[in-house]
Amino acid sequence: MERKPAVAVVFHHIGPYHHTRLNAAADRLTVTGIEWSAKAYDAWGAADSRARYHKVSLLREATEKHPGKAELRRAFRSALEQTNPDVVAVNGWNNFGSLIAANCCLRRGIPMVVMSESARGDEPRMRWKEMIKRRIIGLYSAALVGGQRHVDYLVQLGMRRERIFTGYDVVDNEYFRAKTEEIRSQTSEVREKYLLPENYFLASARFIEKKNIPKLIQAYAEYRSRLQGTGVTDPGYNGRAPWHLVLLGDGPLRESLNSQLSTLNLHQHVHLPGFKRYDELPIYYALANAFVHASTTEQWGLVVNEAIASGLPVIVSERCGCVPELVQDNGSTFDPTNEHELAARLLEVAVLPREEREQLAQASYEIAANFAPERFGEGLERAVTAATGLARRRFGIINRALLLAAKTYER
Repeated sequence: MERKPAVAVVFHHIGPYHHTRLNAAADRLTVTGIEWSAKAYDAWGAADSRARYHKVSLLREATEKHPGKAELRRAFRSALEQTNPDVVAVNGWNNFGSLIAANCCLRRGIPMVVMSESARGDEPRMRWKEMIKRRIIGLYSAALVGGQRHVDYLVQLGMRRERIFTGYDVVDNEYFRAKTEEIRSQTSEVREKYLLPENYFLASARFIEKKNIPKLIQAYAEYRSRLQGTGVTDPGYNGRAPWHLVLLGDGPLRESLNSQLSTLNLHQHVHLPGFKRYDELPIYYALANAFVHASTTEQWGLVVNEAIASGLPVIVSERCGCVPELVQDNGSTFDPTNEHELAARLLEVAVLPREEREQLAQASYEIAANFAPERFGEGLERAVTAATGLARRRFGIINRALLLAAKTYER
């Protein structure tokens, strides 16, 4: 039997989303999932399926402040000695521990695959930083990215296009579809238990600046105002009553959002249930009418994957990296700096006849089918094959010093 290539895939913490991807990759490769921290920063919960890959936890807890770089290097070197991978897949080039991992791989001569979601338009780019990134990207043998925007950016940074593969950003489609369909079979009981309105837009995001939630709330207020004069009579639309807005998540802006809701007199119409664990998310997707994501910058937007896997029409900021792949005949996009345009998109989907909304939902299912976990496994396999097929290169002390120094730079 032919030996499968051995790949170590490095994340800060292996949560439910990473678990699903690694299981899919394990059908094609011998996979070791390496996590820096056994403890998660968040409370997403644990995966409920058996791991088909080998899991290594380097430290009980690892944060930006503790432990120090020397201990991180020792832990990672030990893991490489124990697992002896053919290739190491590193999550980004300036995420937690990514440059330390890359430095260890350079010392051992292990080819690397960079897993990236960065695109040219994510943020203003400075020429000197881009020059450093070009040098760093040159240390990787191949890449696994989310979509076309990320491919284009890595090409700009000097990686050859034929060494860049897609499939990084996927979720467990079957989990979301099965759970939401089950919940929709008992809608009344679930809606009453969770105090959810009959019709609502759903958003799910951390309450931080880039998620653009104040602008979403302002657009929602305008949507309600615009609706008054439309004369909508479709019975499926619930007699012209405006949909509510449910905002999942939490974060430092929560207090200011509550103040905004008070100013706009929207507390009865905008609901803030708080952060929800992975096992609770399908409840809110299942009973929603449409999903909206308003970020001013977003490397990808996995919540959009979740929404389309749940069969929802979507309204997504044009700044989100997932737009070319995930928003097609299943919804619309908008300029996140323009609340009037967003209000118009909300109104458009809300006044659609039920049959047309169901067509959008079906289109979401069809798009989601192309972004199942198997896509990650296939993309990683192709990247590993490309990396192992490239002649081994030797990198000297200058390259290793560059990686250590680059930790201070933004992505």
